[in-house]
Amino acid sequence: MKLGWSDVTPESLWLNRRSFMAGAAALAATPAFALSGKPSALSTDQKPNSFEEITNYNNFYEFGFGKEDPARYAGALTTDPWSVEIGGLVERPGSYGVEDLAPESALEERIYRLRCVEAWSMVIPWLGVPLASVLNKAGVQPGAKFVAFETVLRPDEMVGQRSRGIDWPYREGLRIDEAMHPLTILATGLYDKPMPNQNGAPIRLVVPWKYGFKSIKSVVKITLTDRPPQTSWEMLQPNEYGFYANVNPEVDHPRWSQATERRIGAGLLAGRQETLMFNGYGDQVADLYSGMDLAKNY
Repeated sequence: MKLGWSDVTPESLWLNRRSFMAGAAALAATPAFALSGKPSALSTDQKPNSFEEITNYNNFYEFGFGKEDPARYAGALTTDPWSVEIGGLVERPGSYGVEDLAPESALEERIYRLRCVEAWSMVIPWLGVPLASVLNKAGVQPGAKFVAFETVLRPDEMVGQRSRGIDWPYREGLRIDEAMHPLTILATGLYDKPMPNQNGAPIRLVVPWKYGFKSIKSVVKITLTDRPPQTSWEMLQPNEYGFYANVNPEVDHPRWSQATERRIGAGLLAGRQETLMFNGYGDQVADLYSGMDLAKNY
């Protein structure tokens, strides 16, 4: 029998102790399944963080501003059914199901470094497909220069969206060449599991050479356009968060240094490690920004 997203108990139910105790009976009766992805030469050989670290320490402000809030509250998000509206400068606009955009047979395992703008980092084994393959399905028109993304707007299920500050829904964007780059993926899982709600279920963007806030979660809308799209953090604090958000140890955040980072799970005695330009992906992506002032275009 083929199982759908709704057949899987949200990971947050058993990652959060209180939710686990409340939902133990349901968990015992719920089937689970594993995903698999083809190994990729684009993966790092660094050891990934544990599943528990990845799913219990993250930012997903739609569920609150604390690092544990996503795991605590994301179980309320309904992820089945789910569709992504692709429009703008495309040949085949429409509403696409997750299974159409990222069929299990096409999934790749991409073990990527993640660098948060807050100066902490992880290594995460994502499962996903190149964003380029998705955009090609929709048919990119010659005039498309940028790709805009929006997350789902459901304040009834996402408690953080009831707060003021960010103009919901969360928005992000890429240049078309960034979006079509082989490193850029849409992920639907991690650690051979369907994407946990707190990490952006059922489908999210992953751009490993940029700060983590660029990798928008729970995507419901992708629009190709000929002009730079507005992005949430750029609208909120443009002096701190630029459109590009490339990892750059030479350009500090106005309130802290970006020269070093704290690796989650490394232990109290591990110390900080130097941050690499483009998060260590410079050999693959530096040519995208040839001739640009990366302090001005931050």
